[in-house]
Amino acid sequence: MNKIRGIRGAITVSRNSKEDIISSTTELLKKILSQNKVKTEDIAGIIFTATKDLNAEFPATAARKIGLKTTPLLCAYEIDVPGSLKKCIRILMLVNSGKPQSSIKHVYLSDAKKLRTDL
Repeated sequence: MNKIRGIRGAITVSRNSKEDIISSTTELLKKILSQNKVKTEDIAGIIFTATKDLNAEFPATAARKIGLKTTPLLCAYEIDVPGSLKKCIRILMLVNSGKPQSSIKHVYLSDAKKLRTDL
């Protein structure tokens, strides 16, 4: 029986440019999809957050560019906590899956690996 599962991920971006935001978000999305063997039709929705220093492009643009044309997407700012990681894009992908939550592979790339050292 399928249930909604959450897959988390994050990546840092070198520069606040459209190209860097799209390429980094694309890298993260592709890694999440491949490591979890997610079919695009099983994605219920994706929430993207970006730190306030990333405003040159919507991270969701990367999802559209890789073919997620009908998937519900939402972009928001990450809470600006003093001392928190800068130039960071985070993803919460909600998927319909028969896997238990414990077998989901969360993906943290670049400096965002610091966010989940337990993985």
